[in-house]
Amino acid sequence: MTTTRAVPEATGALLPGVARIAVLRANALGDFLFATPALAALRAAYPAAEVTLLGAPWHTRFLRDRPGPVDRVVVVPPAPGIRAADPGEAWSAADVERFRAAGRAERFDLGLQLHGGGAHSTPLLASLRPRLTAGLRAPDAPALDRWIRYTLHQPEVSRYLEAVALVGAAPVTLRPSVTVGDADRLEALTVAGAPGRPRVALHPGAADPRRQWPPERFAAVGDAAAARGAEVFVTGSAAERGIVGAVTAGMRAPARPLVDRLSVGGLAALYVGCAVVVANDTGPLHLAAAVGAATVGLFWVGNAVNSGPFEQHRHRALLSWTMSCPRCGAGRTAELYPLRDNGPGCDHGAAAAGRRGVDLARDAPREDRIAAGGAPALHLLRRRGVLEQEAGGAERDGWT
Repeated sequence: MTTTRAVPEATGALLPGVARIAVLRANALGDFLFATPALAALRAAYPAAEVTLLGAPWHTRFLRDRPGPVDRVVVVPPAPGIRAADPGEAWSAADVERFRAAGRAERFDLGLQLHGGGAHSTPLLASLRPRLTAGLRAPDAPALDRWIRYTLHQPEVSRYLEAVALVGAAPVTLRPSVTVGDADRLEALTVAGAPGRPRVALHPGAADPRRQWPPERFAAVGDAAAARGAEVFVTGSAAERGIVGAVTAGMRAPARPLVDRLSVGGLAALYVGCAVVVANDTGPLHLAAAVGAATVGLFWVGNAVNSGPFEQHRHRALLSWTMSCPRCGAGRTAELYPLRDNGPGCDHGAAAAGRRGVDLARDAPREDRIAAGGAPALHLLRRRGVLEQEAGGAERDGWT
């Protein structure tokens, strides 16, 4: 009898004598989390090697003293196709050359290209001169010693597992995960206090406005949760202050806004104590899942292929298929489906998305709706087995 594997096998040979591994992955929170199973595979395949993440400044803050497969972080210079500079961050040409020289002095044995298709990232990695390079390659990118084709629509976790399999690293887990430490828990306790009843967190922001469910829908979910006895938090970054305010203002019940009050680690600790986190497809949604919280994720069209959950026991994915601008009707998916005739698009951006957002009420099956006007969001979560006993008394209060 033949069997098939549901995860990538190790497709390349282990490289002997590996002491230092560099992994280029310098983007945002969710992007890093999707790569954690691949990093765990590298750690298992090369247990004696030092794993260095070539990342962004936030990685240094988040991963410092945090147990996991990354031993240290080296911040890469901001550059087109790599990462944007942080506020106040400036690199001179001499700084960039010092970074490259220091990288060459490291004498990395393996360099893994996990940062997009490689048009910009592969030259950066190659400038450090690792003994062997491997990873993802788009048609417009330079070659690596070992590579697989970068394709637009592929589950992100599988994408990076396939990439590290090129150097003999077999999967040890499919689940993104991060460790929550004592400092994280203390930060969350200081800001949010100790839970006295089940908590529900809403995260209504997203970098791409097409992925934002309208704030009035989040407000309806918050009211439904509060009616069942939940303490409701609405989380967001400084840039999301407006949408967080719109959600809390639209709720009849009181809610606690937390805007730019917690570090990434503190936010993770807050989510650990939540019965459920309801969020758009953005970093905090994936952070909640990575620390074991139950989630309901709101996804726009093909994004669910790449970043949707693998399992439904604790995670529910709801999709919208709204493909056109609600203001002018123009197609807005050219970058998602570049080979289709999607028309010229439009530039209505956030204003258009804010009027319509992710239309789950129209597109989801009836039993999976979290609709406007007080629809039974918590009934959906309870029916689907998403709410577990994450807080004392949850079962007694009718949350399971």
